[in-house]
Amino acid sequence: MYAGFSYSVDTADQDTAAMADKAGGVYGQVVAAISFVQPEMLIIGEQVLGQWLSNDARLTKYEHFVSNLFRKQAHVRSSEVEEILGMLANPFEGASATTSMLTNADFKFVAAVDREGNELDLTQGTLGKILNGTDRKARKNAWNNYLDKYLGHKNTLASSLGTSIKQNVFQMRARKHESTLGMSLFENDIDTAVFHNLIDVFKKNLPVWQRYFEIRRKVLGVETLHPYDLWAPLTKNSPPVSYEQAIDWICEGLKPMGAEYVATLSKGALEERWVDVFPNQGKRNGAFSWGAPGTHPFIMMSFGSNMIGLSTLAHELGHSMHSYLTWQNQPLVYSEYSLFVAEVASNFQQAMVREHLLKSNPEKDFQIAIIEEAMMNFLRYFFIMPTLARFELEIHLRAEKGQPLTADTMMALMADLFAEGYGETVKIDRERVGMIWSTFGHLFSDYYVYQYATGISGAHALSRRILDGVPNAVEDYTKFLKAGSSMYPLDALKMAGVDLTTPDAVEETFAVMSEYIDKLEELTA
Repeated sequence: MYAGFSYSVDTADQDTAAMADKAGGVYGQVVAAISFVQPEMLIIGEQVLGQWLSNDARLTKYEHFVSNLFRKQAHVRSSEVEEILGMLANPFEGASATTSMLTNADFKFVAAVDREGNELDLTQGTLGKILNGTDRKARKNAWNNYLDKYLGHKNTLASSLGTSIKQNVFQMRARKHESTLGMSLFENDIDTAVFHNLIDVFKKNLPVWQRYFEIRRKVLGVETLHPYDLWAPLTKNSPPVSYEQAIDWICEGLKPMGAEYVATLSKGALEERWVDVFPNQGKRNGAFSWGAPGTHPFIMMSFGSNMIGLSTLAHELGHSMHSYLTWQNQPLVYSEYSLFVAEVASNFQQAMVREHLLKSNPEKDFQIAIIEEAMMNFLRYFFIMPTLARFELEIHLRAEKGQPLTADTMMALMADLFAEGYGETVKIDRERVGMIWSTFGHLFSDYYVYQYATGISGAHALSRRILDGVPNAVEDYTKFLKAGSSMYPLDALKMAGVDLTTPDAVEETFAVMSEYIDKLEELTA
């Protein structure tokens, strides 16, 4: 953790890069060294282990772990094979690490130029701020210069991602799964129908997105909308938000969760220094929460003093509260929760805070600013991520069939998918839009991105239960946060009150988004 965070806040620091690499190497050695455990337990047998669990109260907590182990039995190989697969953990991170080093440490972007001819420093950390600005020339410059740098390295970036995809295919075959999607979802006992339900509902609701793009075009007063216009502010009077104000509003929005929950969050963010707040040269793009039992659930981010910064902070603190409550209530074996449920907790906090702010201040520009932030969040998690999920599925299918993965084929696929999503309103530059896949390191985590969309769906369904006053909704959701990995993700969510094996939550979230679009159209008429 120490090495990883040190590298993340300054990727140009060679000493911290070396520490992170060394830590990753040691981790790989540990994985290999303990790889004999699961095959040995399988040899002992489920019946004998079951007797041990029944006869010794100290072992009772491992019941789910053992049950899950035997569920996965068909895909656990011999101890020798498992040792080799464990030893591959570190070298298999090479493609991701190389891409991160290239894009975060080595890339130096050409400065953007604003309407007055001033140069604006363009980095991974400043791009979002420029795209969220009112100067259209600066936005266009930043967008083009940013993606042109990726275009200049398209073959290297495609080779790295292609290598990662082929490694996934290797793991699939080594563990005797039928598909990479099935292998990825099998780990958490998630049916592939959950993935396909999301994609089907998303494609059906693309007209909802296209309606929003048209409203945005009208509000901005432009003849043609471009991708670099999708984050442009719709009001010139969006309120500034300090870090302290953001914490205050987040705590107000989460009051329904109870005093203890709010006090823990506030203390962590203001007193215990959970958050690395400020941007600096070399700092990784994006934001994340990370920790382990015995530490704080730390957050790396670059806080922007606006509604987007507020929303990002609420999101990451949702992850941190999920970790905190899991560590307080689960043994080490269940102390990590899956990515599938992680994005529920983070988006839940955003939804709760957003609803509080919409009710607390009826002033027009404030309302527009809140809805605009909501739509930017939906744009990322409910438009870009499902589009990337469609891209990811297709390139995995091609790799499984032995078809080549080249920069040009990846770019063509990406451009086609975004063109379908944007419709007629948003004009795209196919080369630059076709490179968007290369700007998301998430694709190096097998079938990660779709979970943002299922997460935001579960989050809105659960926040609605609490906001609507459903009996025991807060208690049910708190049990979910405390569950960690002591039960399968879909079961934990059902306990909280949402069933993601059906498309209902995704449909409900599109309905919430449609309400925001209606309100935005009314406010900007």
